[in-house]
Amino acid sequence: MKITTIEVGRVPQPLEQDYSPYREMFQTMFSSTGMAFEHDAIDVLGGQPLPDPSTLEGIAITGSSAGVYEDHDWLPPLREFIRKAYAARTPMLGICFGHQVMADALGGDVRKSEKGWGLGRHQYQVVARPDFMASAPETLSVVCSHQDQVITPPSEAEVVLASDFAPHAGLFYRTGQALSFQPHPEFDDSYGRALVELRRGRATDDVIESALASFSTGSDSPKLRDYIAQFMHQAAARR
Repeated sequence: MKITTIEVGRVPQPLEQDYSPYREMFQTMFSSTGMAFEHDAIDVLGGQPLPDPSTLEGIAITGSSAGVYEDHDWLPPLREFIRKAYAARTPMLGICFGHQVMADALGGDVRKSEKGWGLGRHQYQVVARPDFMASAPETLSVVCSHQDQVITPPSEAEVVLASDFAPHAGLFYRTGQALSFQPHPEFDDSYGRALVELRRGRATDDVIESALASFSTGSDSPKLRDYIAQFMHQAAARR
């Protein structure tokens, strides 16, 4: 199965010499599961046009520093791409901004949250278990880095992950072909810590210190990666 990564964000400039681009983090995430995937990528910020999503085998939309409410030339075509992919039942994954823009394009409400920064490893309740998550434990602890949130999910979406901070942190869509998460299973802990340090002066000191301390909690990213890989293969088989 070939995953086409829609790259809509960049590693922040102070970190770009030390960390791979997001498209490569996504490739590493999928390859770490041991399941068979091929990859290509569309550099949206670099001006590459979006393809017809009905011709793709699978789609993964990355994180971004952009907000869905901002004015970017590439946002309206991306929303239309998402709607067409959903109508075509192309297997589609969104992470962080990808999670938000999928919800936005499909009828949800996304805004900058009054709760402020979500940083470090957050714990999420598993509140629903589709087939590919049947073995999920009660909670999953995964790195996050965001201010924006899905405030109201699309009517087509079921919440699968939730926390007090982010009540709509995982969405599975009723077609069975679209899935999205607010946290970042593609981030390793080194990059997660680097992002926390980068937010000093923007997030409050207590949020920063709490986020750094949260990395003492074990990571469930490998589990979430496996669920994502299983979803992709199941969705491809159903198409």
